[in-house]
Amino acid sequence: MNRNSYDSDITTWSPQGRLHQIEYAMEAVKQGSAAVGLRSNTHAVLVALNRQSGDLASYQKKLIRIDNHMGIAIAGLTSDARVLSTYMRGEAMRSRMVFNRALPVQRIAASLGDKAQVNTQRYGRRPYGVGLLIAGFDEAGPHLYEVAPSGNYFDYYAISIGARSQSAKTYLEKYFEAFAETSLDELIVHGLRALRDTLQQDKELNVTNCSIGFVGKDEKWTVVEGDGLQRFLDTLNADAPAAGGGDAAAADDAAPMETDA
Repeated sequence: MNRNSYDSDITTWSPQGRLHQIEYAMEAVKQGSAAVGLRSNTHAVLVALNRQSGDLASYQKKLIRIDNHMGIAIAGLTSDARVLSTYMRGEAMRSRMVFNRALPVQRIAASLGDKAQVNTQRYGRRPYGVGLLIAGFDEAGPHLYEVAPSGNYFDYYAISIGARSQSAKTYLEKYFEAFAETSLDELIVHGLRALRDTLQQDKELNVTNCSIGFVGKDEKWTVVEGDGLQRFLDTLNADAPAAGGGDAAAADDAAPMETDA
């Protein structure tokens, strides 16, 4: 029997031990525009590439505030991200009202993973077609988590998701050991350098197609957009030009489909 015989619903295993609908959801994340997350000892930063669905459309926002101490970046289906961000806001509000404290970042990452996992084992449902990067700061310090459609969640020093994200991962793997003692501005520039490596050859970062979000000790979740990005882009442009994707980018999502984000 061919592959299509085993992907009609989420509860059907293939003879190779695979759940094809989960793989399709993971592919939707790979087709979304790139997002990069990284953290130091004092801050967590998210940098996202905004996608424009057409010449007459505005750029899709990729960074979403959850609470004063937490925000997310998305890659995949924006509609699914909207549902999950609403759930996260509700959990954050409940923590403040019931326990009078900010919601621990690890707890919401685990809860989100559980919520995504339920959709992978119940007939008639489908996995969420969106990947999330969660940046937050709580009593334990800064955190960076990735939550996947499979229900898995991971704690990272640095990570990227979305189209051509392998190029950004290559940069992050090369420099992540220096991030711990890096200042906020330098950490943001590192994020922009990694994001730049995900661009197609004829594209470049500007004040309209990217966004920056950060949170840290004594600093609430803040999103930098528009003209506020210019000073970081000036620092970025002072560097030598990036290689622009290369073979790693070609091997990873060479022709992304038109997903929402």
